[in-house]
Amino acid sequence: QVQLVESGGGLVEAGGSLRLSCAASGRTFSDYTMGWFRQAPGKEREFVARISRSGGSTSYAPSLKGRFTISRGNAKNTLYLQMNSLKPEDTAVYYCAARDTDYGPFGSWGQGTQVTVSS
Repeated sequence: QVQLVESGGGLVEAGGSLRLSCAASGRTFSDYTMGWFRQAPGKEREFVARISRSGGSTSYAPSLKGRFTISRGNAKNTLYLQMNSLKPEDTAVYYCAARDTDYGPFGSWGQGTQVTVSS
């Protein structure tokens, strides 16, 4: 399995930006479809964005499209999530995830990074 470690979370004011990173190791990064998920306090984990193995295809949760951008650097074994115009409701623990298939559940998860947006 691939190992995933997120970084880049923190405290930001509403309207600000953050870029999360997810460093992958242990397996060939470009073999994996990658995704970002988040979990707010008292809520279920929800899908944020997904990117194909080559980076040529992306999808987003409809409510986040236009503010968040997922990308990847296969040469650097790193996944990114650029978050702009942040809102207090974006406060959550953000997780990166990997799957070695084009469809289906994500089987590998990072430990998460906290993002807190103050109003």
